Amino acid sequence: MTKLRDKFWLWGQNIGVHHKYGVHYNLPGVNRMDSAEGCKFFGIPNCCRVAMGDGPFPPFDAESEKLKGCKQVVWSAVGAGGITRHDDDKSDLDEALRQAAIYPNISGVVLDDFFKSVEGFKTSGSVARHTIGSIASMRDKLHNFPARKLDLWMVWYSYQLDFDVADYISLCDVVTLWTWKGSDLANLDENINKLIAKTPGKRRLAGCYMWNYGECKPLSNKEMQDQLDCYYRHIKNGELEGIVLCSNCIADIGLETVDITRRWLDAVGEEEIPSSVSSDTGRIASNF
Repeated sequence: MTKLRDKFWLWGQNIGVHHKYGVHYNLPGVNRMDSAEGCKFFGIPNCCRVAMGDGPFPPFDAESEKLKGCKQVVWSAVGAGGITRHDDDKSDLDEALRQAAIYPNISGVVLDDFFKSVEGFKTSGSVARHTIGSIASMRDKLHNFPARKLDLWMVWYSYQLDFDVADYISLCDVVTLWTWKGSDLANLDENINKLIAKTPGKRRLAGCYMWNYGECKPLSNKEMQDQLDCYYRHIKNGELEGIVLCSNCIADIGLETVDITRRWLDAVGEEEIPSSVSSDTGRIASNF
């Protein structure tokens, strides 16, 4: 048995980047909290440390050092969509592997904003930022890392669930589902069920926003609570492993949704859950 809190992750990014690169998001306040501080603020033991336009850039040693108190850290091999240095089969994988050789809490890498928008597909003719061969090579390097097997994580948005990307999904160990537009949370149960059907044998986590980025406005308190309650049901059913909370970049800007989320994390975090996952279905092996 393990505690549910051990399945919580923070989506960690540089201070202020959601205000800087998303001025159209209409975020209030000023962000001064970094990723390590965000983990402590929410009581979350694990961090996905992800690059945006202003970094971090290799070497990652300073950031890995800040996060050495986390149980697990996953570094972005492919960062946010605006990072062109990660397009066309380029990545920070080698640097992430170098960090993993130094810091034993690094357990994998994540591909952020990996599948293109419908408009991006029409422009480029490709659905993803890397070729299948590139991701297969990345997966092999991770799985054959000398010190321990490392996992390959991927971001999949709910509006991309009908994309023909099964060949990419098959190469991943962990898939995270994100709902970009708050109005699409009305279809959250349906989309989680669709995710389950498309990812047999995979570990699945829910990406959890506390702001409606896709529609550039706050999430209502009800939208936030309903979202958390939905994730909780699917975790209890063994269909989701946990959540990835986005993020330290809005944790300290005065949002009521942050307070709701902290109370929820505190309320459910100490619950014990089975630690094993069935390899053939992706469901938690025993009942709660």
